[in-house]
Amino acid sequence: MINLYFIGSAGSGKSSLTNAFFGWMENQRYDAITVNLDPGIENAPYVPDVDIRDWVKLDDVIKEYGVGPNGAQIIAADLLALNIDEMKDIIESFEADYVIFDTPGQMELFVLRQSGKFLIDTLGADQSIIGFLYDPIISKTPSGFISLMLQAASVQMRFNVPFLNILPKSDLLKDDEREKIINWSRNIMDLEDDIHNEVPTMQSQLSIEFLLALKSFGASQNIIPASSTYGSGMEDIYNTVQQIYYGGEDLSKD
Repeated sequence: MINLYFIGSAGSGKSSLTNAFFGWMENQRYDAITVNLDPGIENAPYVPDVDIRDWVKLDDVIKEYGVGPNGAQIIAADLLALNIDEMKDIIESFEADYVIFDTPGQMELFVLRQSGKFLIDTLGADQSIIGFLYDPIISKTPSGFISLMLQAASVQMRFNVPFLNILPKSDLLKDDEREKIINWSRNIMDLEDDIHNEVPTMQSQLSIEFLLALKSFGASQNIIPASSTYGSGMEDIYNTVQQIYYGGEDLSKD
């Protein structure tokens, strides 16, 4: 069983990608389930097989603790840990090959709260992988791309599990924009050249120092362009996960 967690900033397309990747898995006759970890999600594009809202409802938290929506999200994230054993039993009862996790819209609720790491560890860090979503609009500029690289590196350091970078909503980009972003993920020297051309000297030097640190950390790795609208990139995500955990061997089909 592989636990695949989609993590990214609000609006990056986690729920849409969860839906698209699950649909692709179904079409390929691979065994997968979806898990919603966002207690505040509304109108999800998929019907989760396991849903945190069965244990924690945001409206109930607001009423019980007398907090606003933001405070309720924080409390709900911590309450998740109290129900993790029951959730684990239900997830394991499906005996699925892939468990696809849609994490909270506000990334910090999962990444920075102890409950997020506790969940990954409890469900099995040794069988987990994170798909980090790069916002395509922010990624269009060198400085924006570097800022997302820093976010990705902090997530990778926080959870210390296998990691892949995904460019969702890539259909919103022009062909040359998409290709430039892909090239930046593969060639830091090109990214360094472009940052010189974008920002003043002092800021460019700071960005370059960040780049050098990220390079030594090993944060530079290929990014997978994907589109939930057109279904592109799903096979690449699957193949990358299979390569990491099974040496590229395919799953058996139902």
